[in-house]
Amino acid sequence: MRRGPGLVGMAARTAVVAGTATAVSGRVARRQQNKYATQDAEYTQQQTAAAMQGVDQAAAAPADDPFAQIEKLSKLHAEGALTDEEFAAAKAKILGT
Repeated sequence: MRRGPGLVGMAARTAVVAGTATAVSGRVARRQQNKYATQDAEYTQQQTAAAMQGVDQAAAAPADDPFAQIEKLSKLHAEGALTDEEFAAAKAKILGT
């Protein structure tokens, strides 16, 4: 007397369960991949914007600080790289006089 579906029936049932599991896991994987791709794109965009803002600020900083520029000129003058006339002319240019 046979009980249950037998070998072929069990194989068919296993195939159906495995196929369903594969389909579900594939769909979940695609959804997660799309979600993370969107998050990665947003993160990259934020990092790029922050980097560009930092570059803009770094480029503007030296021109805005005349004291730092005069200090650099002073060091160059002390080292002998600038003559007294060159130092005075550059200093006057920075101060706007």
